[in-house]
Amino acid sequence: MEPKLLLRKQDHPFDHPDSRFMFKKPLVSTPAALENFGAEVIHRCLLDLQRLAVEHHGLDYGQAFDTHAVEPLWFIEDGDVVTALLPSDY
Repeated sequence: MEPKLLLRKQDHPFDHPDSRFMFKKPLVSTPAALENFGAEVIHRCLLDLQRLAVEHHGLDYGQAFDTHAVEPLWFIEDGDVVTALLPSDY
């Protein structure tokens, strides 16, 4: 059974200057993120982030999806990529 993921409220308000990231860069995932969530779930979460970024004209660089089954799934836009990872990968 797939873990239920819920996007955590971001640290900055949507109208803050740091909420400028669109999550449109190439996606990379850590092995642990792929093992715990799978490529399909990670891709769906990225699509959700991209949709929200368009809706709000950008998001904070770090986003987290919480779940009760395993560690949260983090997405960080930094440099040339968006990275999907677990907190323990950081």
